[in-house]
Amino acid sequence: MRKFEKLPSEFQCDEVRPYYEKMHKKKGSLILKRAFDIVASCIMLLLLLIPMIVIGIIVKATSKGHVFFRQERVTKYGKHFRIFKFRTMVENAESLGTQVTTSSDSRVTPIGRFLRKYRLDEFPQLLNVIAGSMSFVGTRPEVPRYVKRYKPEYYATLLLPAGVTSLTSIMYKDEEKLLESAENADEVYINTVLPEKMKFNLKYTKNFGFFSDIKLMLKTVKEVVS
Repeated sequence: MRKFEKLPSEFQCDEVRPYYEKMHKKKGSLILKRAFDIVASCIMLLLLLIPMIVIGIIVKATSKGHVFFRQERVTKYGKHFRIFKFRTMVENAESLGTQVTTSSDSRVTPIGRFLRKYRLDEFPQLLNVIAGSMSFVGTRPEVPRYVKRYKPEYYATLLLPAGVTSLTSIMYKDEEKLLESAENADEVYINTVLPEKMKFNLKYTKNFGFFSDIKLMLKTVKEVVS
C-alpha cells in the first residue's frame, strides 16, 4: 500500500485514515488477494473462453454495434480505467439516457436482459482482474461523475481495487427496480441509492479479509443460481 501521505489529496482526511490504518495491517491478506485474482482469473478465462465466444457471436448477431461495452470507471486510489462487459444495450446507449439502468429500460436489448439477469455480461471483466484494475471482490466501480459527488468517507472504499462482485451487489441486486419509477434516475441514485450502498461498501472495507472475500464470492454464486 502507498504511504498515507502519498495518497491523492482527497484521501488524506480524518474520515479515511481509520480505514487506511486497518488496511495497512492486512498486508498478508492483500498479497493473497492479488495472487488469488491472478491465478483464478486465468483459470476461469480458459474455462469460459468458448462460452464467451458464443456469447460474443450472439450479441453481434442480434443487435447492431460492438460486442463489448467499454466505459470509464474508477478503481483503487481514484485511478480511471475502462471496464470490459458484453454489450447489453443498444449502441451509444449513454447518449440516449442516464448512466444508471432501470428494469424497464428500453435501451436494453432482449439478449442483454438475459445476460444481465444471470450476470453473464460481466465475464469479460476477467481481463480487468488480470490487468489489476479490478479484483473478484471489492466495491463495484462507479463512473467518474458519481465519484466526484463522494463524501470524504466514501473515498475509503477506493483503498482497494474495484470488484466484480461485492456485498452491495448482493444486497442491491434489484437496484434497477428501485430506480424504475424515478423521474430523474441519476439524482435518485446519487442522493438516495448511493449513500445506502456506501454503508455496505464501507462495512466491507472496514472488515476486509482474504477469507471473507472467498465467502462473498461463494455467496454471489449462490444468489445468481437461486
